[in-house]
Amino acid sequence: MLERYSRQTLFAPIGQEGQKRLQAATMMVVGCGALGTVLANNLCRAGVGHLVIADRDYIELNNLQRQILFDEDDVVRHLPKAVAAAERLRRVNSDVKIDALVEDIHGDGIESNPLSYQRCLQ
Repeated sequence: MLERYSRQTLFAPIGQEGQKRLQAATMMVVGCGALGTVLANNLCRAGVGHLVIADRDYIELNNLQRQILFDEDDVVRHLPKAVAAAERLRRVNSDVKIDALVEDIHGDGIESNPLSYQRCLQ
């Protein structure tokens, strides 16, 4: 499995030990806009072990010019951004566990919704 990440393990600050830590990590991206889709894409390709993507919005045609994980088919299917992003990223790296949360994450934090919080910890 480390062959997939051979280029980043050659980078001394990461190395094989850093890659193993990354594969054991859980990360959450809140919001699948322009920045969130790039971050989720890069984390998935880097091999983070568990990625949680949270966004309450649905994909619209005006998102396509700046949000890299979506296409016209996602608009036609009227998919939530988190679901479409998770579907796409599962095809990019099947070794990453990816959960999609279609909900509003607000100032009280995800801990205020026990079911969502529990899913993120699994």
